Amino acid sequence: MIRKSPLIGCAAILAAALATAPINPAMAQGKKIVIAAPGIPPVFASTILYVAEKQGMFKKYGVDVEIKPFDTGATASRAVIAGDIEISLSPSALLINQISNTGAPVVAIYGITNTDFLLATTEASKTCKDAAGQGVGVDTVGGARSIALRIMLANGCPGLTIDNVQQVALSSNVGAAMLAGRLQFGVLHLDDVATLELQGKKVNTLLTVNKTSPNNHYLVWIVRQDKLKENRDAYVRVMAALHEAAIFIHDPKNWDKVAEDAAPTGLDKAVAKATIKPLLDIDYWPVNDNGLDRKRLEALTQVLKKTGGIKADKEPVTYDRLVDASVWNDAVAMTKK
Repeated sequence: MIRKSPLIGCAAILAAALATAPINPAMAQGKKIVIAAPGIPPVFASTILYVAEKQGMFKKYGVDVEIKPFDTGATASRAVIAGDIEISLSPSALLINQISNTGAPVVAIYGITNTDFLLATTEASKTCKDAAGQGVGVDTVGGARSIALRIMLANGCPGLTIDNVQQVALSSNVGAAMLAGRLQFGVLHLDDVATLELQGKKVNTLLTVNKTSPNNHYLVWIVRQDKLKENRDAYVRVMAALHEAAIFIHDPKNWDKVAEDAAPTGLDKAVAKATIKPLLDIDYWPVNDNGLDRKRLEALTQVLKKTGGIKADKEPVTYDRLVDASVWNDAVAMTKK
């Protein structure tokens, strides 16, 4: 009898396994999916990306993903439109404006419905009207914080508009500027508030988007329509990984790991962990739906038409053009398997 080498036997088993294993076209073709995380350092909304990366969920679903920070969600969306990257997390209002005004060939495939944006000051006894003529920290003019400021002032501070304040572009460093005393007013996230107050700065909340515009919509994950058509399987797998990451974040026993995974956002672990529950309380990273609520997005579209975000001579984008729900539906089916 001829004794077979164990190495040869193992090689044969491996070859047979590879022959029957499903091959992801994106991986087989060596295509990397670049996803933009808005802000330098990235805003806390990007935590879901880092959880999917560090907990091995992108790898599990067979996609090669690079997370790339951009100054703002507006800059990231322009990179998607230009075809330089595959996916960005960008303001819903910006996407609506881009498609309505310029016919941008992009579409939303997942969203974060509720925003935690608020207009705040480090000075006591101030009101929103005291921001008149003052510098107000935003990410960039036309960016997510800037859009939120426009909405809050228009709906919650009679007599004051965004044209009456001086927007100061600071990417995701508005809280740091207020902590250093460079600004009295800024558009903040909840994690910014936690950071300021842990450093001994009292935060006086003047307005919130959720109260001044309860039918608002916050962020969307956007992709080019042609790239989605060419490589749809890879996008579905990315969304499957993000769906699993959202499920992971919603489980309290994982919050220490989530806080650790959020390190690229620049937050102290204690601040990151303290921010998770308040965000989940407003269904920040949706699990049971795609976060692309028709009523909210259509209401936001009408607000943008009324306030001039959509040009007077342009038709507002329809919901069915704005959203491709099929990617999320297929991703959820994949995670359930």
